[in-house]
Amino acid sequence: MAATAAITWQMRGRHFIINFLVFTLCYPLANLLAAHSNITRNVALPFESALPFVPWMIIPYLSSGMFFAASFAWVRTADDLRVLSQRLLLATVIATLAFAVYPLQFSMARPAIDNPLFAALFGFLSVVDRPYNQLPSLHVAFCFVFWRALQTSFVPTLARILLTAWLALVAMATVFTYQHQFLDVVTGLMLGLATTLLVRHGRTQANVALYYLLAAGVTLLVGALALHSMLAMYLAVSLLLVSLAYARPDRCFLHKRQGRYPFWIWLLYAPYLLGYWLTWCCVRWRERRRPPFIEISERLWIGRRLSAAEAEQLPPRPVVIDLANELSETPALRNGDYHYFPLLDLRLPDAAMIDEIVELLVRKIGEGHTIYLHCAMGYSRSTLIAKHYMEKIAR
Repeated sequence: MAATAAITWQMRGRHFIINFLVFTLCYPLANLLAAHSNITRNVALPFESALPFVPWMIIPYLSSGMFFAASFAWVRTADDLRVLSQRLLLATVIATLAFAVYPLQFSMARPAIDNPLFAALFGFLSVVDRPYNQLPSLHVAFCFVFWRALQTSFVPTLARILLTAWLALVAMATVFTYQHQFLDVVTGLMLGLATTLLVRHGRTQANVALYYLLAAGVTLLVGALALHSMLAMYLAVSLLLVSLAYARPDRCFLHKRQGRYPFWIWLLYAPYLLGYWLTWCCVRWRERRRPPFIEISERLWIGRRLSAAEAEQLPPRPVVIDLANELSETPALRNGDYHYFPLLDLRLPDAAMIDEIVELLVRKIGEGHTIYLHCAMGYSRSTLIAKHYMEKIAR
């Protein structure tokens, strides 16, 4: 995604909804787990008992919710939106996992509140939150993410100063409204900083590793820690392994040989492989009235992974070039002149790999062979390689 790419309200809304859903699933669940565990421990330091309770600071404290929604509208570019969204998601998942694994309870009781407005606001807070989700302070982590995201949106110097001052006030309010301990604030700041180091501007490819990591974290929290499901634990570990493979990146992590996967790969990655197989089935059904492959030049056909019946529609004895890392090859196609080049989905292959595949295409077509070039769904990888082949023969 280019840093200056156009940004639409649909994109803003999509990122906001994803963050809202993840937050409203994970944060209350972590609170509920702590409440059911009868947690009383805390990380209060001795000096904190002398800190005053400041009722009016509930106003900046609650304004964090406004920033959560408005920040998606205020960022200016598609890259800014991506960075904001991924940082918030990462902070949410890491923090709520920490809450679930090591739950804490705030140590001090609030005094009586005389002001009716402040009393009502604290009453609202007691309905939507509980005194458990403590370390790290997600409020503070969010403040840091908002501050970094909105620096370029607030151009006038005065506006930036006011933004910084208000977000600092929001972070301070976590202590003076008796919501968080000092160490919660420190670790929240560290979490916010960590998200800015892990999610950077200027990325041109989808951060697939991050999304698999987030999916693993949510699955671990909801399925394994909350529902005590061993199946969910297995799913979380499998998703984590996929995330690590994309992070390296390791295009050979599935060890596909002659169109098939070894048994131990199925044990480790069955959720991932089955997910792609179900997606492939859905694509086949959705596009059932369209041809599964097309001829884009003499002797070169491209498309998706084919069923056995669809494979019979190909010209006789084609050379098969399989780019689909995530699906086993149709038996009828893997037993002939079969060549496999593992390309990770949603990632651009390196130039050397593209050149190697294109050279094979040129050689095989030059020898008079018919080629079937395919990836999993027929949308990106096969089209990309075919485009490079057409450019090469045009030169």
